[in-house]
Amino acid sequence: MSEENELKLEKLRDDMRLVTADIIKLVDKRMNIASQIGNIKNNLMMKIEDVSVEQDIARYVHDKGTQVGLNNEFIGRLLNLLFLESIRIQKEKTSNKETKLDHMAMFLKAKQLESEGKKIIHLEVGEPDYMPPVSVKHELLKTFEKRHVHYTQTTGIPLLRKSIAKERSVRDDNVIVSPGARFAVFSAMVSTLSVGDEIVIFEPAWPAYRDCANFIGVKVKAIKTTVEQKWDLDLEELEKMITPNTKMIVLNSPNNPTGKIIQQREIEYILKLARKNNIFVLSDEVYSMYSYIPYRSILEFEYDKSIMVSSFSKSHAMTGFRVGYAIASKNIIDKISKIQAIAVTSVAEPMQYAAVAAMKSNVTNNATLMKKRLDFIRRELKDIPCDFINPDGGMYYFLRFKNNIDVNKIIFDLLNEGVAVAPGTGFGESYFDFIRISACQPIKLLNEGLKILRKVMNV
Repeated sequence: MSEENELKLEKLRDDMRLVTADIIKLVDKRMNIASQIGNIKNNLMMKIEDVSVEQDIARYVHDKGTQVGLNNEFIGRLLNLLFLESIRIQKEKTSNKETKLDHMAMFLKAKQLESEGKKIIHLEVGEPDYMPPVSVKHELLKTFEKRHVHYTQTTGIPLLRKSIAKERSVRDDNVIVSPGARFAVFSAMVSTLSVGDEIVIFEPAWPAYRDCANFIGVKVKAIKTTVEQKWDLDLEELEKMITPNTKMIVLNSPNNPTGKIIQQREIEYILKLARKNNIFVLSDEVYSMYSYIPYRSILEFEYDKSIMVSSFSKSHAMTGFRVGYAIASKNIIDKISKIQAIAVTSVAEPMQYAAVAAMKSNVTNNATLMKKRLDFIRRELKDIPCDFINPDGGMYYFLRFKNNIDVNKIIFDLLNEGVAVAPGTGFGESYFDFIRISACQPIKLLNEGLKILRKVMNV
C-alpha cells in the first residue's frame, strides 16, 4: 500500500469517527426531545404510542433518504430502533406512577390474597379447572419404569412429532415440540426477525406477541378492532400499514380475549398480501379446539412462510406440562430448532410422552363443557350494563362497561369482594374500559362471581 493511500485511509477513518460521534450527539438530542414529549403527554394523559405521528415522520425521513440514495429498508430499521427507544423513554415517565394492569398482575394479586386466607374466584386466567385425560396420569407413572427421563432431540421425540404430523396432515420434519406455545412464538420470532424489523398484530391481542417482539428489538404495529364492528379485521388498514420493514403478520384465531374466529376470505386476503410482500404469517391456534363455528387453520392454505403454533395447555388441560409445538416449512423449523437448542435443549421427556398419551384421548367434551359455561355467562350478562359480542370460540367473554364506569375501581372492588378478572388494558391500551371474564370455573363459581359483579356495580 502506497504512503498516499495509507494517509487517505487514515483520513477516512478519522472522518468516520467524527461522523459517528455526530450521529450519537444527534441521537442524544432526539432522545431529549422524546423525554420532553413524554412529560407533556403525561400531563395531558395522552397515550404514548401514536401510529399516525410515526407514519408522518417515516414518510418525511424516507423521502429525504430516497433523495440521497439510501435503501428504504435500511432507513426503516434505523427509524424503528429510534421509535422503540423514544417509546421506552416516554414510558419511563409513567412507569413509576402506575403499574400496568394485565391478567398476570391480577393473578399475582389474587394469589397474594389467597396466601393471606382470602377466598378468590379466579375469572382472570385461562386455565381449565378440569384435569388432563386419565391416560396422561398412567403414562406419567410409566415414564420412570420405561426410563423416559433423559434428554431428547431438540425438535422433540419422534413418536410425538409423528403423532402431531399425522393429526395435522404434514410431514414429521415440519414439526417442532416446544416448552409451551409462548416459547414457540418467541423462538419463531427470534429465528425469522431482526432488530429494526416490524410486525403487525390485531388488537385486542395476547400480550406475549408484543412482549416477545419488543424484547428482540422488533417494532410492533397494532391494528385496533372494535366491539362495534364485531371484532372484524380491518384488512384495508393492514394493507396500508405494510412497509419494506414489515416481516411478519401475527394472527390469533380463536382470538384471546374476544373469541373471534378469522374467516376463510380474510385468511386468503392476508396471505395474498403476505405473498406479495414476502412476509411471514404466525398463526396462534392454541384455542382452535374450542371453536363453536366452522374453523380453518392456516395450514390448509399451504403458504411456505406460515408458522402455526399450538399447545396441549388448553385443549387437554395441560397448562403445567409446558408442551407446545410449531408447524412450518423444514427451513423454518431448522431455524427454530437452533434457537431452542441454545435456550432449553428440549422439552422434558416425561412431558412429551404424556402428550402422546393425551393425543390418543377424546377431549371433545372439554369444548362442549366450555361452550355450556360461556352460554351461562351470556345469560347472566343481560342484567349488566355492558357491550359484548358472543365469542366464536375460546373460553372468554370480553366486555365493555357502559355509562363511563371507572373500570379500575370495579376491578379492585371485585378483588376485595373475592373475584379476580382480567383488565382490558392487558390486551391493548385502547381497551381500558373492558374486562375479560374466563369461563374456566364450574358454573356454581361463575354464578357466584357474576352475582358479586352485579353487587359491585349496583345492578
